[in-house]
Amino acid sequence: MKSNPIDASQLFDNRKVSGFQAMVVALCGLVLFIDGFDTQAISYIMPLLAKDWGIPPTAMGTIFSSTLVGLMAGYLVLSPLSDRFGHRRVILASTFFFGLCTLLTILATNVTELLVLRFLTGLGLGAAAPGAIALTGEYSPKRLRASFVLAIYCGFSLGFVAAGFAAGMLLKPYGWHALLWVGGIFPMVLALLLFFALPESLAFLGRRDQNRAQLRSILGRIDPALAAHADSVSAAQGGARRAAIASLFQGGYTTGTLLLWFIFFLNLAAFYFMQSWLPAILGKLDYPMHTIVWMTSLSTVGGIVAALFVGPAMDRIGPYVSLGVLYLCGAVFMACTAAALTAPAWVLMTAVFFGGFCVSGGQKSAIALGAVFYPTDIRSTGLGWALGIGRLGGIAGPAVAGMLIAAHWLPASLFYLAAGMMLCAAIAVFAMGRRYGAKRAAAEQVPAPAARPGVSISK
Repeated sequence: MKSNPIDASQLFDNRKVSGFQAMVVALCGLVLFIDGFDTQAISYIMPLLAKDWGIPPTAMGTIFSSTLVGLMAGYLVLSPLSDRFGHRRVILASTFFFGLCTLLTILATNVTELLVLRFLTGLGLGAAAPGAIALTGEYSPKRLRASFVLAIYCGFSLGFVAAGFAAGMLLKPYGWHALLWVGGIFPMVLALLLFFALPESLAFLGRRDQNRAQLRSILGRIDPALAAHADSVSAAQGGARRAAIASLFQGGYTTGTLLLWFIFFLNLAAFYFMQSWLPAILGKLDYPMHTIVWMTSLSTVGGIVAALFVGPAMDRIGPYVSLGVLYLCGAVFMACTAAALTAPAWVLMTAVFFGGFCVSGGQKSAIALGAVFYPTDIRSTGLGWALGIGRLGGIAGPAVAGMLIAAHWLPASLFYLAAGMMLCAAIAVFAMGRRYGAKRAAAEQVPAPAARPGVSISK
C-alpha cells in the first residue's frame, strides 16, 4: 500500500544539512554570481565602446535599457518555464545561452547588433535567476530556507564587485573585449559543471513515474534512509498543476502576490535611486571622487552584511516581522541620510551604510520572503514575476528622481521620499504577515512523515 502523499522537502526539514544539499546551494550561488557579473560588466565596457564607435549618450542609454528589457522578459516570460519543464533544464540552458550571447557581443559591429545581443543576454540572465532561487528553496530545510536564499543572492552582489575588479585589471591593458571573454566563457564552463553536478527539482521528478529511480537516487544522496520515500513523493506531486501566471492568483495567493509585487516595486525603486543618483548628488556636494566611490560601495556592502543577520532572523523569528522591521529601519536611515548630506563625511558614510543595509538587504530579503511564501510548484513563476514587477520599480525610481531634480527638488527631499517608500513597503509586509503569518505557522506544525517499517529517518 502506498504511503500518504508528501512534499519532498518535508523529508529533510528536521535533518542536518547534507553535503549534497550544500553543493546544490553553492552551485545556485555561482549562477547568481555570474549573473551579477554579466549584468554589471556592460557598465564598465560601454564608456570604452562608446569612444571606439562614437556612440552618443542617448544611444548608450538605449543599450543599457535593452539589457533591462531583456531581464524583464526573462523574469516574466521564461521563468514560468522553470516550473513546467524543470529548474535544472532552464538553469542549464539559460546560463549557457547568456554566456554565448556575451561572447557573440565581441563580434558586434554596430549599435543595432549590440542592442539585440544585449537584449538576448538579458533574456538569459532573467531566466536563470528565479530557477536558481527556487531550486535552493526546494533543497533547503524550512528552518534555513530564508538564510540559504539570502546567501546565494549575495552571489549576485559579489558578481557586481567582481566585475569592477576584473574591469580594473583587464580593460586598460587588453581593451573592452577582454571583459566580454571572461563574462562569456565563465558561464559556459559553469553550464558544463551544472550539467554533471546540478540535480533536478524533486517536485518536478515526482510528477512522473518514470523519474522515480532518479528521484530515489537523489534522496539517497541526501540521506540513504530517505530513498524509501520516493514513491510517496511521486504520489504527492503526481497531480501537481502546471505553473502558470493564473496560479499566482488561485488558492488564496491573490492578496499576497499583489502585496509582494508592491513590495518589490518600492524596494527596487529606492535601491536603484540610491545606486544611480548618490554619486551625482555627492559630486554636487563637492565630495572627492575616492570618497564618492567608497560611499557608493558602502551601500552594496551593507546589503551583503545584512544577509548574515536578516536570513537567520527570518528563519527563527519569522519572515514578516523580520522584513517589516528591516524596512522600518530603512525608512529611518534613509531619512538620516537626507539629514546627513550636510554633516561631516563620517556621519554620512555611516548613514549610507545602514541605509544600504536596509534597502539593499531588504531587496535580498524580499526574494527570501517570496521563496518562503510560494509553494514549490509555483515558486519560480512567483519569484520571476515579482522580480519582473520589481524591475519596473528599478526603472521608475531613477527616472522619477531625475524629473524631480529637474523640477528643483533638493537632494534631501529625494531621500525623504525614499524613506516614505520604505515605510509603505514595511506596511505591506506587515499586512502580508497579518493575512498569511498564522496560516504558515500552523502549516509548519504538521508532523514530518513517518518512516516505513524498518527504515530509520532519525538524524
